[in-house]
Amino acid sequence: MNRNYFIIILMFCVIKTSFSQDRRVITTAVPFLMISADARASGLGEQGVATTPDAFSQHWNPSKYVFSENLSGVGVSYTPYLSKLVSDVFLANVNYFNVIDDRSSWSASFKYFSLGDIDIIQNPQDIPILENPNEFTLDASYSLKLSEYFALAVTGRFLMSDVKLQSVDSDSDSANSFAVDISGFFQSDEKAYANFNGIWRAGFNISNIGPRMKYEELGKKNFIPTNMKVGTAFDFIFDSSNKVSLNLEINKLLVPSPSIPIYNSNNQIIGYNQADVNFLSGIFKSFGDAPDGFSEELNEFTIALGMEYLYNDSFAIRAGYFNENENKGARKYLTFGTGFKLNEINLDLSYLLSTSSVISPLENTLRFSFTYNFYY
Repeated sequence: MNRNYFIIILMFCVIKTSFSQDRRVITTAVPFLMISADARASGLGEQGVATTPDAFSQHWNPSKYVFSENLSGVGVSYTPYLSKLVSDVFLANVNYFNVIDDRSSWSASFKYFSLGDIDIIQNPQDIPILENPNEFTLDASYSLKLSEYFALAVTGRFLMSDVKLQSVDSDSDSANSFAVDISGFFQSDEKAYANFNGIWRAGFNISNIGPRMKYEELGKKNFIPTNMKVGTAFDFIFDSSNKVSLNLEINKLLVPSPSIPIYNSNNQIIGYNQADVNFLSGIFKSFGDAPDGFSEELNEFTIALGMEYLYNDSFAIRAGYFNENENKGARKYLTFGTGFKLNEINLDLSYLLSTSSVISPLENTLRFSFTYNFYY
């Protein structure tokens, strides 16, 4: 990434920051953790807490793994970011899961977010100094069936964020933290209805429960994106070859709303800060600290709808919609996707189209996921 591109990205960040102050958008450290990590979920409106299990369930709801029809699997995905501006900013994701027996499983994943190569030049005659800011997470999960239809999972995660430019600020440092996820998943038996069979599913995941991150010894502590996902789904099984799944997911960040006013010299409010509390207090405050009360709290929920048509368990067509309130980020977009299965291999692709005046950094981006499954 050359210096001009870097300036463009900085301008984008400044614009987003001023927008956030005016609209009270909740901001966190390591926001890449909220990016959909695979193409299948991305094609369903960026949701996956209650969809059928796949290799990428680690990101959405690892308790799904014990319901997997496969013994184990490996999933790899690649997501270009800000692809209209640069070519070397991306999110890469590697997942592995293994079903231990009919009641338990374990899984692990690695996510890497690169902000690209940045050439730092103080003077035109200087030799450029190459910087590569990046962030990554490493996590592992254990899932256990508590009954024939319901399972719980616990995840431990290490987070590292190295986005400061050492050549610009020698006092800067990388920030580290750890987090825990708690998730659950329900899946019913196949039941017969009038003209079709059906399966109900439901799930939740409270993710990234952990301490705030600090980039400088005396600097501000930043909340990590503690998040609550709740979703449900229903499969319409028309025959052995045709199935349609309808999916719904609701999300809320469990970090404090920007609620502490910032005043200028004329005693006018020019923005809001988050409360300086620990992460556990932040979780509880997040349900009742919005300045405009309950109506603003409701605006902090996002909703995703998705539909997947599956033919002969080998070809899928997907569509979805994601909606966020105008005053909380204004992310609104349609998603489309497809998937192909050949023996042990799955290949998924997805595409995003913004429907809001706030264009998504993933606009017109084609995302890829590859899975290799090991069967019983």
